Amino acid sequence: MRRIGVDVGGTNTDAVLLADGKVVHAVKTPTTEDVTGGILKALGELTEHPDVVRGAIDGVVIGTTHFVNAVVQRQGLTRVAAVRIGLPAAASLPPFCDWPTDLAELVRGEIFMLEGGHDYDGRPIVPFDEDAMRQAAQRIRESGIHSAAVAAVFSPIDSACEERAHAILAEECPNVDVTLSRDLGRIGLLERENAALLNAALTGLARKTVAGFTAALAASGIDAPLYLTQNDGTVMDATAATAMPVITFASGPTNSMRGAAYLSGLADAVVVDVGGTSTDIGELRRGFPREANSVVEVGGVRTLFRMPDLVSIGLGGGSIVRRDPLHVGPQSVGYRLIRQALVFGGETLTATDAAVAAGIADIGDRRRLTGLPRELAEAVLAIAQDRIEDLVDRIKIEAGDVPLIAVGGGAFLVPNRLAGVSRVVRVPHGEHANAVGAAIAQISGETDQIYRDLDRRAAISAAEAQARERAVAAGADRDSLETVDIEDMPLAYLPGNALRVRVRVAGDMRTAAGR
Repeated sequence: MRRIGVDVGGTNTDAVLLADGKVVHAVKTPTTEDVTGGILKALGELTEHPDVVRGAIDGVVIGTTHFVNAVVQRQGLTRVAAVRIGLPAAASLPPFCDWPTDLAELVRGEIFMLEGGHDYDGRPIVPFDEDAMRQAAQRIRESGIHSAAVAAVFSPIDSACEERAHAILAEECPNVDVTLSRDLGRIGLLERENAALLNAALTGLARKTVAGFTAALAASGIDAPLYLTQNDGTVMDATAATAMPVITFASGPTNSMRGAAYLSGLADAVVVDVGGTSTDIGELRRGFPREANSVVEVGGVRTLFRMPDLVSIGLGGGSIVRRDPLHVGPQSVGYRLIRQALVFGGETLTATDAAVAAGIADIGDRRRLTGLPRELAEAVLAIAQDRIEDLVDRIKIEAGDVPLIAVGGGAFLVPNRLAGVSRVVRVPHGEHANAVGAAIAQISGETDQIYRDLDRRAAISAAEAQARERAVAAGADRDSLETVDIEDMPLAYLPGNALRVRVRVAGDMRTAAGR
C-alpha cells in the first residue's frame, strides 16, 4: 500500500508518502492564498523523492479547511433556495432565522414553506403538497438559483417527502444542486436544516475546489484516485466531496488525531495539535476522535451532525506576542511566519521566537533574538502552558491523569509536564501528523435506519450488512472492514417492534492492483 497524504492548514501544507505503513518522505510548505498552489508545491517537492516516482500510488488523500473557512470568512458561498416541508406545523421559525445577519444575507435566496412532513411516530402530518413543490421548483428555475436545500419534519424517521421533493426538482430544474437534510443531520429540525443549507451554499465552491485539486494532481504527474478526508477520520472520493462538502468540516484536527494514534500506537489518549495559528485538542477512543453529542456552531450557525468533540484556541507557533501588558494571540502571522517572525528577519514577535529564545526550539536564526529577554520568553511559554492545561481539563472525561500526544509544527509549546496528564508523548514525524492521518484514513460506510418486526440482533445484522455494502461501493477492501460504531434505540412510540439502528464500518481502500 502506497499512499500520499496531504493536509492544508491555515499556516502550512503538509504532504507525506506512506509505503507499507512507514513514512518514507515528508514535506512542509507554506499554505498559499489559493490553497491549490500550496498543494501543487508540496506535491512537487514530494515527487522529487525517488520512492514517489517508483511504483504505483494507490491514492492521494487531501484534508482541507477550505470549506469551513469559507463559512467563517463569508467567502465563496452561493445563494440557496430553502424548501421546508412541515406545514401547518413548523411555521413559526422560518429557515435562516437563527443565522448571523451577515451570513444569512449572503446565502438566503428563495424560501418555500410547504405542507407535508411526518410526526414523531412516523405518521404523516398532512399529505405532501406536490403541486406547491412543483411551483416552487419552477420559481427556483426562473430565479437563477443553482443550489437548494430540502428539510422535512422528522425526515430521519421517514424521508419520503424529501425524496419526492428531490424528484420534482430534478424534473423541473435539473441543473440545480440539491441537498437533503436526512443525509446530514439528526432529529432536530432547525439544526438539521442549517447543516443542509450550509452544504448547499458550498456545493459550487466544492466543485471548483475539487477541480483545482484534480488539476494539481495531474500537474504533479501522479496518476492515482483522489479522496478527501471526512470529519470522522475516514475518506470519501472526490465526486462525493462535491456533493457533501460540510462533511469535511473539522477534518484537519481529525487527521492530526488519527495520525497521532497511528504514530504513537496509542488508541486512547488526549491529543494536542499545535499549528501555526491555532491549538486543537480532542480525545481518542479506539483510535478515532470522540464524537460530539451536542449542537456544534460553525461560523455562528447551529448544526447537529457528525463532528469530532474538539476544543480550539488561538494559540500557535505564529501567535503574535504583545508586551505591556503581555498578551499572546489569538492573532497570528499565519503562513507569513517565515517572513515576519524575528528569527526569520522579520519585525513581529511570535510564540516561535519565544520558544527559540528559551532554548526549547531550534528554528531560524537564534542570533536575531539577542535583544529578547529570556524572562519574557519564559513568561510567554508559561501562558501557553496555562492555556493548554485548561484545554486538557475541558476535554477530559476521566477523573485521573491521561496520556497526551503532542503533535503539530508548534508542538514545542507543549511542556513535558502538565497538570492532569500522566505523560507527554512525542512521536517521529509528529509535525506531519495531519498528513499522516490523511494518508492512513480508511473508507467508511454508514447506515441509520428504522427496522420493524425484527429482533435486536437481526436488525443490527441487517444494518451492518448495508453499511458494509456502502463502504465497498465507496472503494473499501471488503476483507479489511471492521465495525467502528453501533447505536440502537428502541422506538416505543412506533407501532410494532421498532428499532432505530446506526452502524458505521471502516476499512482500507482497495489497492491499485485490486481496483
